[in-house]
Amino acid sequence: MKIQPLLDALGLQEDAARALADDLRAQIDDLQTRLREAETHLEHLAITRKTITGLTDRLPAHTPDLPEHPEYPGILAAFNHAAGPLRAKDVCE
Repeated sequence: MKIQPLLDALGLQEDAARALADDLRAQIDDLQTRLREAETHLEHLAITRKTITGLTDRLPAHTPDLPEHPEYPGILAAFNHAAGPLRAKDVCE
């Protein structure tokens, strides 16, 4: 019985298994990087939530009454659509 063909076939299987293992290691490295990024993002969101909830005691207890002037919605729209700072004359126009 010749053993060389068996050893050759075994070598091919080892090469394939090694390539698969290398590919899986690369995928694991990528997933670990992505996981670290996601965890960092979660930490930042938690810090933001904590900061915002810590500021709630500084907010007014009720919403201030809005002026009843008929131009008030137009003034708010001018500020909401502005791409940068506004001057009083820009709002008046």
